[in-house]
Amino acid sequence: MPNIKGEQIGLAFDMRGCPNRCRHCYLEYVSNSKLSEDDVRWGVSQFRDFIARGNTPIKKLSVTTWFREPDFGDDYRQLYDLEFELGDGKPNRYELLSVWRLARDDTYARWAKSVGPDTCQISFFGMRKTNDWFHRRKGAFNDALTATERLLDAGMKPRWQIFLTTRLLPELEQLLALVDRHRIRERVQVLGAEFQIFMHPPGPNYHSREIEDFRPTADQVTDLPEAILTHSRVHLRRDVLWQTEATLYAKILNCSKAKNNKVFLPELVWFFIRGNLDVFANVGTLEPWWCLGNLKQDSVETIIRRFEDNDVPGLYVMFHESPIRLAESYGDPKGQKVYSSKEDLLSLYQGLYCEKEWTKR
Repeated sequence: MPNIKGEQIGLAFDMRGCPNRCRHCYLEYVSNSKLSEDDVRWGVSQFRDFIARGNTPIKKLSVTTWFREPDFGDDYRQLYDLEFELGDGKPNRYELLSVWRLARDDTYARWAKSVGPDTCQISFFGMRKTNDWFHRRKGAFNDALTATERLLDAGMKPRWQIFLTTRLLPELEQLLALVDRHRIRERVQVLGAEFQIFMHPPGPNYHSREIEDFRPTADQVTDLPEAILTHSRVHLRRDVLWQTEATLYAKILNCSKAKNNKVFLPELVWFFIRGNLDVFANVGTLEPWWCLGNLKQDSVETIIRRFEDNDVPGLYVMFHESPIRLAESYGDPKGQKVYSSKEDLLSLYQGLYCEKEWTKR
């Protein structure tokens, strides 16, 4: 991994957890955390002390009290104030909110709009039974529809993300019909924008590897409604939405080098800190081979060094294991399942490799 050269990194503490156990999640299903405010203050202080020692270009910290479901805790407003206090500048807010809370707290949407941004993405896997099955939570589908209404009532713009699986296919047109039934396009236009809706296959990372059986093949996605394909191309900014494993497998073999894999730092590097103070970075999953250390047991210097030196199995495989060898070991050169990109497919091979090697320990 290239050295961190930016002046700012992010620290995300899993204080309140998540109401869902989504089958596509690249994070984890651990029980909801019990990190206290004192734990978070102490964790931030460890990184502040690291910065003060002066051996790093890092000067500023962004702090959030979540990395799974934002604002899931009842004290979400106080936690936002805590983020403001502990971080440098206004807390980072993304186009994600707690759908669970939107459906239960009629003051939440207006508060969320006040701290920004004014758009929220909501995920769908299909109609009620299918959606709840993928979320592993009864009522998730109803919550998504209620959240959409609450956002619109507050003057916020909902955006729908649809995951393409074989369980979605027989329900897709019924799901899309809800947009017309609830007049979502017209109501978003009143807010001065176009309603964004898009669809893509799930990424094949961590828990999502367990739902590979539901990944459609090329012949199963030939008759999808053109409207959702057009919206998806516009939102995702690419003409080709997915390709078969066979096509992407060939690209990996043709384009990859055995060494020096090119992987770039995210625009902002976030360090995810679990309830037990294990630390991960936002370049992989929360599987054990990505763990950079533990704040109680390891110094921040050690954690940063492991990140920059690829000194954990996940990072080592990402940078040093031959993509060609991974494809030949774990791929199907004739595979017809569809993936968003060769990077997505390669992450599947890397995950399968790490899982196999880790179980040998």
